[in-house]
Amino acid sequence: MPEACGLPHFFCPARTTAGQLIAGFGSGNELLFDCWEENALQIYADHAATTKPGKTAVRAMLSCMEQNYGNPSSLHQVGQRAAEALVKARQEMADCLGCTAREIYFTSGGSEADNQALRSAAWYGAQNGKKHIISTAIEHHAILHTLKQLEEEGFSVTLLEVDENGRVTPEQVAAAIRPDTCLVSVMFANNEIGTIEPIAGIGAVCREKGVLFHTDAVQAAGHLAIHVQEMHIDMLSLSAHKFCGPKGVGALYVRRDVPLRSLICGGGQERGKRAGTENLPAIVGMAAAFREACAAIPAHAAYVSALRDRLIAGLSRIPHSTLNGDPQQRLPGNVHFCFEGVEGESLLLLLDAKGICASSGSACSSGSLDPSHVLLAIGRPREAAHGSLRLTLSEENTSEEVDYMLQVIPEVVSYLRKLSPVWRDMEEGRIPHVI
Repeated sequence: MPEACGLPHFFCPARTTAGQLIAGFGSGNELLFDCWEENALQIYADHAATTKPGKTAVRAMLSCMEQNYGNPSSLHQVGQRAAEALVKARQEMADCLGCTAREIYFTSGGSEADNQALRSAAWYGAQNGKKHIISTAIEHHAILHTLKQLEEEGFSVTLLEVDENGRVTPEQVAAAIRPDTCLVSVMFANNEIGTIEPIAGIGAVCREKGVLFHTDAVQAAGHLAIHVQEMHIDMLSLSAHKFCGPKGVGALYVRRDVPLRSLICGGGQERGKRAGTENLPAIVGMAAAFREACAAIPAHAAYVSALRDRLIAGLSRIPHSTLNGDPQQRLPGNVHFCFEGVEGESLLLLLDAKGICASSGSACSSGSLDPSHVLLAIGRPREAAHGSLRLTLSEENTSEEVDYMLQVIPEVVSYLRKLSPVWRDMEEGRIPHVI
């Protein structure tokens, strides 16, 4: 027998394979294992937080670091080879989005791209006496916090309400546009609940009204087909590490006649719109990953959606649980539930101890004890919002892993409910259930 680690048995399962783990469950929510083993099974179901860099991206980055180590701004041959690699990467990104290379600007990631898009539109709008911005209540904090700053600087912000599935309509956007509206920013797909917004319809409304349209496509890029011209998108943000590229690099698409203002002053890189020597290995890795991801969208979406739907169907059988997000218009790999009578942090810790890597919502706010603003916006009670679980799958996940999660998650939820005095009061009728 392995030496006991001092933690309760439930927190310390030994792990080898999914089948052995499932077999390790006893009746009554007890585990038969005593402690961790080094080569433990680990199911990664948190791809919305970040993805593992793919082999294609890693190879491209290593080759770039070894061969194209020059500064793209240098005039000598080594520098010009680096410049050529930069041009190629920019073209590859453009080809995948349906735009020209000159409309692509490289950034440090999605947050910087969001900030630059919003602040550029705000600056340009202010020059023309327009200081009203429209967005939604479920945006990523990179959008919401920037909008808050702009409000403090004298801008007016309208946050559109969403329906119970997290959707906003083009009609809502049209009704909210005013003569002084300078920008509409609606995310392509929600990072927590996975709902896909009607971007093409919203873009058409904005184009008809003569208002700039930005979309945060960080969760969508590489997973959903995007064509910026057909969708009437003026600005779009994306981040490499969401589609098997490296962290710390992203891109901003800006339609050629849309004014863009630099956030970082210095040199003339990125055609004067983003100072600082380009992170060429990361850019090259991002382009390689994006090209590969976009080519595989049909096959990967079909495979991952099937896993997603089976996981949703199984978790829906847990009493007093509810699926969050649109059941149809949702990201291929997104599964998001609320479980009444369970605290999300405890749920995540126990699932991690069982070899399942998941999250309760946005990875960017995982340290916060406040309930998700997204769940509150779709009408989830605060009590239920605290018991949320986000599982995000990719083509790397397997049917066996889904089987294991469908075995483990109900067991963990049941175990936590047995420890909860609130749940006991609900079950005994002293306080009502909320879901």
